[in-house]
Amino acid sequence: MLIKTNRSKLLRGDDIPGSEITPEQAYINRRKFLGRSATIASGAALGLTSAGAYAGLQPDDDITPESIVTSYNNFYEFGTGKSDPVQYAHELTTDPWTVKVSGEAKKTGEFAFEDIVKGITPEERIYRFRCVEAWSMVVPWDGLPLKAVLEQFEPTGDAKYVEFKTLVRPDEMRGQRGFFSNIDWPYVEGLRMDEAYHPLSIMVVGIYGKDLPNQNGAPWRLIVPWKYGFKSVKSIVSIRFTKRQPRNTWQLLAPHEYGFFANVNPEVAHPRWSQASERRLPSSLFNPNRRPTLPFNGYADEVASLYDGMDLARYY
Repeated sequence: MLIKTNRSKLLRGDDIPGSEITPEQAYINRRKFLGRSATIASGAALGLTSAGAYAGLQPDDDITPESIVTSYNNFYEFGTGKSDPVQYAHELTTDPWTVKVSGEAKKTGEFAFEDIVKGITPEERIYRFRCVEAWSMVVPWDGLPLKAVLEQFEPTGDAKYVEFKTLVRPDEMRGQRGFFSNIDWPYVEGLRMDEAYHPLSIMVVGIYGKDLPNQNGAPWRLIVPWKYGFKSVKSIVSIRFTKRQPRNTWQLLAPHEYGFFANVNPEVAHPRWSQASERRLPSSLFNPNRRPTLPFNGYADEVASLYDGMDLARYY
């Protein structure tokens, strides 16, 4: 069996060092549905490119080390420091997990996570990930096409947007009980339906061929690779189809700094810093690893048409 580890190197299964092999226990918990890991590995071995699996990657887009992706995060439900999520997210219970579906759809109610993802085959998507703070990564996500997730609820013609909310559980998410927290929980994000149905939009259930860690948004999170990372809401417990554009959390907190669309745009600066370049992790003081920011994070060929005629400096 061949396992794809990056764009230029393939390892045979019997050549992989023991330290890189996923522990057996990781394969027997509830989120190993439908042989997920085997399916993803097989798809990668075949050079999976359907639905833009490797779209947008540049020749120097090396995959970011797993140790960085799982330890350097913004997940304010656990604290404001980059290391707070990996330090405290183990306190979160993700089994059982229930998702409330509401709004302009024929099938609404409360659904078990397992029932929502059942029958949807995960795919490996190696995407560039760009934070609004001007740092970036390249991550091998294991994701479910967002369109396939949403279509099963049969949104009506009145559904123009879809809104997502993160779990609120202060006893397990210490950032939500923090004295200095100024976020009105839950964390809220949203997409237009055409954005949500785009083939690049996914619900992530794993990274690096393993189940998604708590600090990265277990049991599932959104990834929309042409947008800044704050759009990619984590640990989702609510999906609502709506006629009107939702007000997302950062837009409510600082509307002069954060908009609804959050498309990566090197020509539109954040009020406090430029977006013309980014710091690719890993980086250091002596090796800042800076590079130019690409329009739509490198996915312009796939998604720019979604915004034809829009003033992207106004609709930021």
